[in-house]
Amino acid sequence: MMQDSLVELLYNEAQKALENAIAPYSGFKVGVALQAEGEIYRGCNVENPSLMMSECAERVAILKALSEGKRSIKAIMIIASDGKYCYPCGGCRQLILEFAPEADIYIASDNGIKKYKIEELLPYSFRSPGR
Repeated sequence: MMQDSLVELLYNEAQKALENAIAPYSGFKVGVALQAEGEIYRGCNVENPSLMMSECAERVAILKALSEGKRSIKAIMIIASDGKYCYPCGGCRQLILEFAPEADIYIASDNGIKKYKIEELLPYSFRSPGR
């Protein structure tokens, strides 16, 4: 699959994920799509009245892929309902570092799409022994 067509596919799938977001408290919806071993996995944020029980869209998509046995995540697309660039939180950045260290990370807004590697988003990161 050509890179441009992959980016377009991930963007469209992230849009679908965004529609499923449950954000009654913040009103801020996030959609993610990722490619792992030729499959596309989507995730959306899910809020809970106990905010510590809420889940980020990135985490949902990554855990779905991992729970299906996928270990090679190649690309991740992140979009938000406000049309602005939505960067992963610190916890999601650490999860990406651990399970998708080589992935291209695309962050979309109404102004276009930016591409990053995790080292750019998480400099001086913690790495567990043996990784």
